[in-house]
Amino acid sequence: MDLRLPGLQGLRRLRHPRRWLAATAAVVVLAAAGTWTAAASDNTPPVHQTDRKMAIDGVTLDTSYFTTGGSTRRPAVLLAHGFGGSKDDVRKEAEDLAEDGYAVLTWSARGFGKSTGKIGLNDPSGEVKDVSKLIDWLAKQPDVELDKPGDPRVGMAGGSYGGAISLLAAGYDDRVDAIAPAITYWNLADALFPNGVFKKLWAGIFINSGGGCANFEPALCQMYDRVAESGKPDAQARALLEARSPSAVATHINVPTLLIQGQTDSLFPLGQADAAQKAIRANGAPVDVDWIAGGHDGGDMETSRVQARVTSWFDRYLKDDKNTDTGPAFRVTRTGGVDSTDGAAQLRGASGSAYPGLESDPRTIALTGRREQSFTNPAGASPPAISALPGLGGTGGLSQLSSLGVGVSLDFPGQYAAFDSKPVTSGLRITGSPTVTVHVKSTSDDTVLFGKVYDVGSGGTQQVLPSQLVTPLRIEGTKAGKDVTITLPAIDYDVQSGHHLRLVLASTDLGYASPAAPATYTVTLKSDLKVPTAPGVTTAAATLPSWVWWLPLAGAAIALALLLTGRRRTASTPPDPALAEVPLQITDLSKRYAKSADRYAVRDLSFRVEKGQVLGLLGPNGAGKTTTLRMLMGLIKPDAGEIRVFGHAIRPGAPVLSRVGAFVEGAGFLPHLSGRENLELYWQATGRPPEDAHLEEALEIAGLGDALARAVRTYSQGMRQRLAIAQAMLGLPDLLILDEPTNGLDPPQIREMREVMIRYAEAGRTVIVSSHLLAEVEQTCTHLVVMDRGRLVQAGPVAEIVGSGETLLVGLASDISDPLVEKIAALTDVESVVRAEGGLLVRLAPGDEPAPGDELVSANSPTNGASTAAATAAAATPGGAVTPAGTATEGTTSPPPTQGPQGPGTAARLLVELVRLEVPVSSVGPHRRLEDAFLTLIGGSA
Repeated sequence: MDLRLPGLQGLRRLRHPRRWLAATAAVVVLAAAGTWTAAASDNTPPVHQTDRKMAIDGVTLDTSYFTTGGSTRRPAVLLAHGFGGSKDDVRKEAEDLAEDGYAVLTWSARGFGKSTGKIGLNDPSGEVKDVSKLIDWLAKQPDVELDKPGDPRVGMAGGSYGGAISLLAAGYDDRVDAIAPAITYWNLADALFPNGVFKKLWAGIFINSGGGCANFEPALCQMYDRVAESGKPDAQARALLEARSPSAVATHINVPTLLIQGQTDSLFPLGQADAAQKAIRANGAPVDVDWIAGGHDGGDMETSRVQARVTSWFDRYLKDDKNTDTGPAFRVTRTGGVDSTDGAAQLRGASGSAYPGLESDPRTIALTGRREQSFTNPAGASPPAISALPGLGGTGGLSQLSSLGVGVSLDFPGQYAAFDSKPVTSGLRITGSPTVTVHVKSTSDDTVLFGKVYDVGSGGTQQVLPSQLVTPLRIEGTKAGKDVTITLPAIDYDVQSGHHLRLVLASTDLGYASPAAPATYTVTLKSDLKVPTAPGVTTAAATLPSWVWWLPLAGAAIALALLLTGRRRTASTPPDPALAEVPLQITDLSKRYAKSADRYAVRDLSFRVEKGQVLGLLGPNGAGKTTTLRMLMGLIKPDAGEIRVFGHAIRPGAPVLSRVGAFVEGAGFLPHLSGRENLELYWQATGRPPEDAHLEEALEIAGLGDALARAVRTYSQGMRQRLAIAQAMLGLPDLLILDEPTNGLDPPQIREMREVMIRYAEAGRTVIVSSHLLAEVEQTCTHLVVMDRGRLVQAGPVAEIVGSGETLLVGLASDISDPLVEKIAALTDVESVVRAEGGLLVRLAPGDEPAPGDELVSANSPTNGASTAAATAAAATPGGAVTPAGTATEGTTSPPPTQGPQGPGTAARLLVELVRLEVPVSSVGPHRRLEDAFLTLIGGSA
């Protein structure tokens, strides 16, 4: 779980008279330091970042100010971070906005990052007041546009915790001109105590992500302890959270607002944005709503698309650019499953000219079965049913799997009532919150129910809980019986023809607190199910990019499908005993592009990987690397050829894949847990014995040391990357596949990652690395496979591929004069000569590139008269060190040196001429970096 979301951007306002946060305490600048960040293009001014510590009412806030400088005044944007994060999380968005012509201020909220103070959960007298002081500071900056003295043109944006402070600031300070909150809450009491039920797992994550109860304001800590112990929220707890919620100032938020809410979010579900839209729209402000595919439970955050939309929103309402298209009034991203041809998740945008709300155009669905059903609440409410697991899965959580048709929820027999509909005959798109009325009677007066609607496949073999969402409901006074209308979770979900709906009312759920006392509940169906359909929302014809989560998502879906079906076996190609010790052999592999008969993503690809190798998979964009990895993981099926891992043919769910570990950038961890706890939880989810994890060995290779005991939220990016690789190494797979493992790391972290990969291969295992960092590949990998346009260009040892160049490095025992350099350049075989560190770079004339046998001529290993003369010359020169000869690669042979019409190969002929000119030669060898070799092999098409 990660409550942090990159900040988005802000907007322009409609005025109102409320300004209770008077500028009474001056903001004191304690320290400032400026740094320059890289420009986006040659035409964009560089972004200047200034870091300051600001003292506000006894609290120090750590801030950063981003601007491109100059005398032109511009609108300002305040970017807020998510819970558990800091200002560093929104730096990239701040730089982008600064390049787009905004002055951007970021800060770490109280109790986070390097800021001091106690966490107040956006306390109006704390965090909200801080924002007003930051606006005071912006009003004094010479490059910030002013609407009037002391009133800057300013927008606010942020995700989760940062989204709420954007809404609150707009309600408390009329200088805020526009906002763009994302995946956030409108009423925090409703979010953590929905319908009077304590959301215990998410509440616990909040406390732990904040560093523990002691880091919060005392009133909040006392409230949490009291509710967590009783399992039941009280009126005082609700009042405390409601006072810190945007809903408390609902009538004062009248600025243009872009609400971005996540569909895969059991923390702040869609109903929170719905309540915000209704309140702000009632104030007369423009409000657009965007339901994205991700949320606090995982999925695709659609960062690039959302950031572009928010920037447009800013341009319209902060820059007053009336020609800017801010997008539709309502947009929802729809997930259409996994494409069977390439494994990519299918996302489509649907939109409407007006926000439909959660009750638009309801359709009545008749429910069948016994109208009255009884079930129990077990003692201690255990074992609990399972719906969502908060935050599990990072970029691809359980809620995202449910949208792909993978059932991952669990209800225990005897602990729920179920009512089914007839199969849907024409398909059904649910957009909003279904409702149903039931009569509830109980042996106790305190009844807690969890309502959910399943999509049940044909034959009833698979049921899916859309977005893993449930509605908790506490009902008082049920001994005498009571009619209750249940508003079920808001979703956007397509029920296919032939499927039917199942209404389930359960007595327990893992994420919530249920009564500990045993009881018997009796539920009687009083109405049919009403589902909203929103026919005015239409789906776009073209699919959207699947971005970064297709591989972990599809891999998890395959693993869960295997688990739920008992690992059913299908007929497969028998293993090849001759390849039992070969980690990977690919033979004549081909894969066409979807809907194309003659365009290939991969064509006739063949190569072999041996034990102990670190293989670099290289190629420009579109070379077929990703498609090859997908086929290797069994996610998509090749059109021709085969892949064998340790002699076994690869197919989806092949048992041999248990010997393969994979890491894809963007692994998700629970930040409040330690590194070790995250790995243990992951391994438990595989269902394999704990002793098979080889946890200690994987951790030793990853080299995280004492950091394993710390919460992951304290990790640097490099430590998170190493933890993700340790996760891929659990079980010590014999074949480890790493896709861009060094992305986002600084040079020391890259070096550490390199050592991790080398250590892993040293034990006789095999590593395959797909990377664009050629210099790093050259230092890490032992072998390379270079692809271009789907075909193999070259494969072999790194030294062999790099060493086949046309430029020679002539090592010098001592420096030589410029006239002597000119004489070397005039030689027949030489095209150019330039000085280099330790010698000369001699580029040979076309047609005279060194033959394989000329890889190195050493003064210590004379093989002919010319090199003997070189040895004599080197020996006669003080300090004449000699470079050792390269080592041969097992299983390969080099052809004999090319002999020209006048005798030995080119390097030897050059050496003779150098000795004749009395050049103090210490060595002669090829000089070509991997980058040079790579560009030569692919013709510069990278």
